[in-house]
Parts: sequence; C-alpha cells; structure tokens
Amino acid sequence: MNSVGIDIGSRYARIARVGGQGAPELIELPGSVPGEGLPVPAGAGAGREEALRAVYSAYRREHGTPAHMVVVVPQSGHLEHVRRATAALAELHGDGRAPHLRTLSTPRAVLALLRDAGTAARSRLAVCDLGAAAAEVSLCVVTAAAVAVAGTSRHAPPGGYGAGSDTALLAEAGLRDDEAGRPALAAARAEDGAAQRLDLALGRAEARPDRFDSTTVLRVAGREITAGTVRVALRRLTAGLDLALSRLPGGAEGAPGDGPSAGAKPPGSTPAAPPAGPGGAPARHLVAVGGTARFAPLVRHLADRGWQLAPLPAGTDPALAAVFGASLVAAGRIDPADRYPYAVCVGAHRTVAGRPEGQELVISGAGHLEPGGETVYAQAAGERLRVRTGPAGAAAGRPVQVRVRDPRGGASTPVRTLALPGAPEEDRFHVGVRLAVDGTARLVLHPLGPSAPTEFPLGDLPTDLGTDPKGEPS
Repeated sequence: MNSVGIDIGSRYARIARVGGQGAPELIELPGSVPGEGLPVPAGAGAGREEALRAVYSAYRREHGTPAHMVVVVPQSGHLEHVRRATAALAELHGDGRAPHLRTLSTPRAVLALLRDAGTAARSRLAVCDLGAAAAEVSLCVVTAAAVAVAGTSRHAPPGGYGAGSDTALLAEAGLRDDEAGRPALAAARAEDGAAQRLDLALGRAEARPDRFDSTTVLRVAGREITAGTVRVALRRLTAGLDLALSRLPGGAEGAPGDGPSAGAKPPGSTPAAPPAGPGGAPARHLVAVGGTARFAPLVRHLADRGWQLAPLPAGTDPALAAVFGASLVAAGRIDPADRYPYAVCVGAHRTVAGRPEGQELVISGAGHLEPGGETVYAQAAGERLRVRTGPAGAAAGRPVQVRVRDPRGGASTPVRTLALPGAPEEDRFHVGVRLAVDGTARLVLHPLGPSAPTEFPLGDLPTDLGTDPKGEPS
C-alpha cells in the first residue's frame, strides 16, 4: 500500500514510508540531502504550506498519489496548522483523486513510533521537540486507548533555537549560516569520533576554562571552532530548554505558554525540576527528538537535571522520529491514539415509582471520541436520552456534576460543575460531547425544539486528570 508520512521542519521537508523490512525509512527524492530530506524552498518563511506542496509534488512525480498520508503538525497552534495543511493539499488535487489525509501533532507522531516499539509504557511522558526554530515540550498522558496532550510550552527565540546556536558556531569559523555553511557544519559533526572528541573537550573546558576553552573541537571547511564557543552555544540551548520545561503543567513556574510567565526564571538560573504527576509524583520521563537533539551534550543536560530519557528505537535519528511515527500511522501499523482518553459522564436524576433517584449518565466511553468527529450523545437501548434541565424561572440554574473516568481505574472523577438554565416543563434536550480537531473535548446541550438554537456550549473537559482543577463551576 502506497502510504506516507510527511513532516515539515524549518530547514527540511521529510517524507517517509514503511519499507519492505517493516521499518520506517526516509524517502530520497531528487534534490534531497541524504539523511535530511528536501531543503525547505527559499521564500517559504511565510508558512509551511509552500514546503508541504513542494515535497508532496516531488513525491507524486516519482511515485504517484499515495493512498494514505499523515502530515505532522506542531502542537502549538494545532488548529491553524491543520487548516492550512488541508487547504494546501486540496489545492494540488482539485477534483482529482486525493489520498486519505490525516494530521497528527508532533508529540502524538513521536509516541506512535515509541508505542509501535513498545517503549511508551509510562503513563506520563514529556515529548521534547528540539528544532532549528524552537524548543517545544508537550506533556502527554498515555493510556491504552489514547494519547492526550495535557499542555505544551514553546521557546522560540529571535534567530531560532538550534539555528541560533549554529549561526554562532559558523560565525566563529568565518562562515555564513547558509546552504553552504550548514552542510559543512553537519559534516564536521558527523565525522568518526567527532562526538567523543567534543564531549571530552567540553568536559575539560568546563573544569578548566582558562586552559581548555581555546581547544579546537571542530574543523568546518578548514576553519576552527573552539570549545569555548561550543560551551557558550550549549548554555544558550540549555537555558532555553530549561525555560520551556519550567512552563509545563505542574512545573516550577506554573502553566504552559508561548511567552514568559510572570515568575519565569531568567536564562542561566537553576532549571526547574520535572513537573509533578498524579499524586505529586514527578513525571520524570522524557523523549528528546528533532535535529538539535542530535547534540549529545544538550540531551545529557536533561539526564543531569533528573529526567529519565525514553529511548528511541535502535538506530533512529531523532530528527526523523516524528515522520517515522507518521509513516507507521499512515501504513496502519499503529493506531494514532488521538482520541479522548476518558469516559465522560454527568450526574442526572431519573424518576422511578414517583421518586427521584440519582444516577451517572454515561455520554461517551473511554477512547471513543475522535478528533473532528460527530458529537456523541448519551444513549440508552440505542436511542438518545431526552433530558430536562430544571424548572423555568428558577433563581439559579440546576447544578450538574460532570465526571470523567480513567480506563485504568473504576471510579469516576468530578471535573466540572455546571449551572444549567431552567426551561419549560415540556422542553427536552440531548446532552453530548465532541472532540475538536485540536483534541479539546467540549460538552454540549442540544435542544429538541424546532425553533431552538442548534446547541448550547457547556464548556471544555480536561485532557489530564493529574493537572486539571477538580469540580470548579463553569
């Protein structure tokens, strides 16, 4: 079956498939840089769409239209990236035959690779995407049926994250950060023994900077780069990574976000410990991916800070982890696991023999809701249940408790308390939940009257019981 995964980076557009031996492999196309993919076209800085169109068109010229395609999109700004990717590919096909298209966020694509290899057994795991433009960290909750993204933090400094470091290294060598300089730097790093020599020199320079900072550690196009310059670049990378990690849910500095939080630590200060997991236990497991994750001292910094590093499948280049995971999903080897992980219930009362009895009304089972799918309504015996909200004209709405149930435990957990508006005695509603394309679960109330609005939004549901506040009114 002709199925592919595509991942558009800041510098390279990568496309992969599952090969004849059952392992993901990068597809080399005309103009590809071996082991990297197609260079992102010049002028594509306004968006990822031009690069997506370029790599997909190049693939079609060589191999035809695939049957299934999974496109990796960043977790930050997920909805907008999905919309643009879908529109870009639709333009190329017009009314012709198009592949079955699915989008998958970077952390879910990476975890698809780990789940296929059987190394994603931890319930909470941080996916650290270290790229040229940004360091993006997503805290994921892994269950048997789904992977939920509980929060994402992104650090995108001016000049880029990994790109800024490369620019500084090339500048010392008197080279430009361009199509000639970057491959030369990559070639120097890839030389036999280069990583070991760099590690040894950095360790010595850290202990005795006055003596070893001037040691040459890399030769790029015949030019020298010293240990001191690499140490400065490494400090910049670790400070940005620590800042992104500190903004994760449960981290030392609170909620995730794209900008500095009120209490964010300045670069160079003591980094945050791993964020707390359920019951206050640290969620210490992390997988590092992206091109900048090839830099071993940066990844080792994570281990030094108490993170336990989840291994990629043997021999996997961290820059290719996301596109390899996408190719596995496209080929049907592994489920995307992008469904809502919890069962959704609401408290209700049923009149039995003239007496009201409390009960828990199950709206959706765990792992049932799919992103962008139809609203799922509470049912009994194959029919949607008709509910009423309370008497019209009441001074306050009837409080209704919303609960979710983790498939690993029998008891449900209260997560929201809703104040439903009153309605006339004869009015009835359907209560349901749907999962948006970005993975947000939304509870809705659908009135049955012919002149009533389509639905009333009742609020969002949590993606992670370990970090979501319980039972707050909404």
